[in-house]
Amino acid sequence: MEKWLEIIHRMVWGPWTLVLFLGTGVWFTLRSGIFQIRGFPVWWSSTAGSMWKQDKKAQRRSGCSQFQSACTALAATIGTGNIVGVATALTAGGPGALFWMWLSAGIGMMTAYAETWLGQVYRYRRDDGHWMCGPMIYMEHGLGVPVLGNLYAFLVVMASLGMGSMVQANSMSETIRSHSVRFSENGASVSAVLIGVAAVLLTGTVIRGGIARISRVSEYLVPISAGIYLIFSAAVIVSCWNVLPEIAASVFRGAWTPSAAGGGAVGFFLSRSVRYGLSRGVFSNEAGLGTLAVLHGAAEDTTPERQGMWAMFEVFFDTIVICTLTAFVILCIICREQPPAGADGAALTAWCFSRKLGGFGEILVSGAMIVFAFATIIAWYYLGRQAAEYLLERATDGQNREKIGIRFYTVLYLAAVFTGCISRLEIVWLISDIWNGLMVYPNLLALWFLASEVKIPLDIWFKTEYTGNGNKGE
Repeated sequence: MEKWLEIIHRMVWGPWTLVLFLGTGVWFTLRSGIFQIRGFPVWWSSTAGSMWKQDKKAQRRSGCSQFQSACTALAATIGTGNIVGVATALTAGGPGALFWMWLSAGIGMMTAYAETWLGQVYRYRRDDGHWMCGPMIYMEHGLGVPVLGNLYAFLVVMASLGMGSMVQANSMSETIRSHSVRFSENGASVSAVLIGVAAVLLTGTVIRGGIARISRVSEYLVPISAGIYLIFSAAVIVSCWNVLPEIAASVFRGAWTPSAAGGGAVGFFLSRSVRYGLSRGVFSNEAGLGTLAVLHGAAEDTTPERQGMWAMFEVFFDTIVICTLTAFVILCIICREQPPAGADGAALTAWCFSRKLGGFGEILVSGAMIVFAFATIIAWYYLGRQAAEYLLERATDGQNREKIGIRFYTVLYLAAVFTGCISRLEIVWLISDIWNGLMVYPNLLALWFLASEVKIPLDIWFKTEYTGNGNKGE
């Protein structure tokens, strides 16, 4: 079975998928007038630059604020990929992989803007007062193809039970268990069952409050954890300041050096640095999967342009900032010292931090992985629930049946979290990656057909007077 899954995985995540990702991003980049670069003052001042100006009381009155929805989206995207994925990309593709991660993020910023913009335009409020938003909505009401919306929603539900819950819970459990062995006096490991029960209880407590509680937890969890990781990563990098020019040169030099797979016959666009850099960049920031459109749907008192720019910031922060810090920490250390044999993923990252910060460095990486994984779990529950509500809303003829269906999904999700904590998930990783990859095709298809509807923020910048809050002429 695993052999067939690997074949399907290679088909889903083949070079054509990356070309489709990049082609879509390039199209929206050109249509926007390269807004991610030329319009930097606009989207930065409308997102990160506006955080200190927000009225907290108004946020509480309006429900889920723009900042809270952005933190929830970051909670879903900042995960194990920022630590494990970056280390794997560098190990497999060399320093040049980082350049292609930057490229995928830079181009993906406009894809994220487009899908979030469409999500805001086509969202609607349900009878219970909650927003329904996401690619399945603009597939149904924009394209007029509800079957495509149903397919996408089904894929999101399956991905939430795999990549969103089981895989993240497994990473969290394995990290806790490995460190409990090292720090215990008798070498005993914390019970996986105990970790699973604790994870289910914590997750259940948060998700029981719906998007309001998920967004509030994300509002505190994501900035604090990401801030701590940023500070200590920067400390390691600054301590290696004398090798930074050499590191930067190796990144750009490696990006343009084709890697000879199978004797050196493959072309440039199949080189390892390109493949691993682009694929890990996409895996990390999720631009093009459509998930950002769902996560921004609950924001109140906003506009499509403003939420689209928040989505741009999230892609920028996730890959250009967090992934770059991880990559530079690794490159700064391994350019001087040979890592232990077999060190890869989180183990390699932890070892690199420990070379400068001692045992605290390993604890820092482990703690970051646990917090990032938990944040991803609660955010992906909201993604899966939105998709499940969409399917149940059309498949059932009464609210009672829909409520029963949502409760059943919640139980399944918590069971997936528990299963992830107590299991080894090599096959689940493959299956989850396949579900994620399949989400790409209906979403990017919808983006191409609805591209003409997306209003480009650079037009707003030039045609009207900028007010400093991300909208013009408000």
